[in-house]
Amino acid sequence: MDRREFITLIGGAAATWPVAPRAQEPMPLVGGLYLGNSFGFLPAFRRGLAEAGFIEGKNVRFEFHGSVTNRDLRAIAGELVNKRPNVIVATRSAPAVRAAMAATSTVPIVFVFMDPLKYGFVTSLSRPNGNATGIDLLASELVGKRLNLLLELAPQAKKVAYLSGPAGAPVFEDFRSQTVAAGQALGREIVVLEIRGSLDLEPAFATLVEQGAGAAMVGDFFTLASVSDRIIALAARHMVPTSYPHPFYCVAGGLMSYNADSVDAYRQLGAQYVGRILKGAKPSDLPVQQPTKFKLVINLKTAKTLGLTVPLTILATADQVIE
Repeated sequence: MDRREFITLIGGAAATWPVAPRAQEPMPLVGGLYLGNSFGFLPAFRRGLAEAGFIEGKNVRFEFHGSVTNRDLRAIAGELVNKRPNVIVATRSAPAVRAAMAATSTVPIVFVFMDPLKYGFVTSLSRPNGNATGIDLLASELVGKRLNLLLELAPQAKKVAYLSGPAGAPVFEDFRSQTVAAGQALGREIVVLEIRGSLDLEPAFATLVEQGAGAAMVGDFFTLASVSDRIIALAARHMVPTSYPHPFYCVAGGLMSYNADSVDAYRQLGAQYVGRILKGAKPSDLPVQQPTKFKLVINLKTAKTLGLTVPLTILATADQVIE
């Protein structure tokens, strides 16, 4: 066999020789950690992730876990980190973000949360300098606007009750002080009622009635449906015009809400944070953003039940009117 025949033979054998299959690369894993019974903004998050080119089941996997206790959140966070996710979405509460950060200092963590600086989740909005970043919902900055809108609906209220989260947490202290300051600026007395758990709700409403509060504001801290439904029922029973921090209260019968557009925030979280991290960006390179869209929701049926006339200026600016 001459040299040319040998090369031809080897080349033909190489073309037909069976090739060992390559191990298939696993799809990136996005883990989720939240306080409550469901991750209600998952559809918006999916839309944002799709904008970045990632579709669940096609080129990315989800594994989201919720809990109603802080202890369970810490255990779930540890189990989640052991599965080596590419990024963890920790949201809806300080305990969820804190549990994720305690479980790992290397896996990227993204959040939608209120005032992350006050909780120490980031050292700077422009330069997070760690493994966590996300969207700041500006909750405490909206307190004055919420109070002003409530008083447009209930101008007769000289005292306004404020249902506050438990003392000790920096963000609740900030909400409380800002609400009191906003009341002083508008010539209204703010009656602060601390809510440590659901058992405090009925006594709190009894107190606000005794003290003559003509309206009430619910702080940005209740997310469980069982608690929010109880607040709405008590406000209806005592005929107290009440402002809420999230639209789902109004859908369930609450009078009004004003807040940053959470749906858009979760879309941004998918598109501008998780999507970019999956493509190689580091959390420290992604500044914490603040919302640009806000949502005013009015429940006209509840307003009518309370005997309130909704000003045309509010109806004209409302993003959603429930009839």
